[in-house]
Amino acid sequence: MVKTLTNNRNRTAADLRHIFDKNGGNLGVDGSVSFLFNEKGTILISKEDYEDEDQVMGDALDCGAADFESDDEFYIISTSTTDYYDVRDALEAKNYVISDSTLGPVATTTAEVTDPDAIAQLEKMLDMMDENEDIQEVFHNWNG
Repeated sequence: MVKTLTNNRNRTAADLRHIFDKNGGNLGVDGSVSFLFNEKGTILISKEDYEDEDQVMGDALDCGAADFESDDEFYIISTSTTDYYDVRDALEAKNYVISDSTLGPVATTTAEVTDPDAIAQLEKMLDMMDENEDIQEVFHNWNG
């Protein structure tokens, strides 16, 4: 899912169509992939800074978090869109250092990509999107 901000919709659509076509993709109509994403808040706290997972989980849930997960590097705290700022502020009030936080679409399912050529092509496409000044945000379900 690509979010843009432009003063020339035709130019931006042509640029996006070119990026997708050049990298084996297709540009869909507005909202054609939105069903693959849920709007929610995500807050990341580094495991390196806080070793007691039970404490972090308890504090996050006490602050109003909807879900708590962890991976190798981070505690991943999920919130509803309406509770995002309250949870983030409450965690900061408890002196947690937030590594990253976002409010926006999160993929409901992921697609595993293991082919090195496909990974290189996806990375090239994301780089091309990053270089386009009309493209504000890119959300994907690629897990590689």
